[in-house]
Amino acid sequence: MTADDERHMHHALRLARAAGHRGEVPVGAVAVYGGEVIAAAGNAMELRRDATRHAEMIVLRRAVRHLSGWRLTGVTLYCTLEPCPMCAGAMVQARIDRLVYGARDPKKGADGSVYDVLRNPRNNHSIDVVEGVRAADCGLLLTSFFRELRR
Repeated sequence: MTADDERHMHHALRLARAAGHRGEVPVGAVAVYGGEVIAAAGNAMELRRDATRHAEMIVLRRAVRHLSGWRLTGVTLYCTLEPCPMCAGAMVQARIDRLVYGARDPKKGADGSVYDVLRNPRNNHSIDVVEGVRAADCGLLLTSFFRELRR
């Protein structure tokens, strides 16, 4: 973990909080290429009425447009939550170099919590994964959101 990891995860947390204020599950994601943020988003499933509008998927799409190609070699993706199978599969397909995430997802996580999409040895591409960056902050944001939702 680096100081840049902390800084970019802080950015992702701000996006997650904003998503939560909009009534979305508070997840944020940031894509970095060459040291610069090229895409950033929070969840937008409720707003867009689309199950594929996870923060990570939005960011991957924007990064593809920014780099003018589907291969995202050289990209590091920061996300506040361990990716689900859909997002993890898209990351492998897009060939990102690195994923840094905060909290684990015991219900849908695809980095070993439930599924093992990211580090599956059969993948045609290997992603360097760093987990647990600002995990307590990321986890608290999610548990607080769902606690309020249940009230």
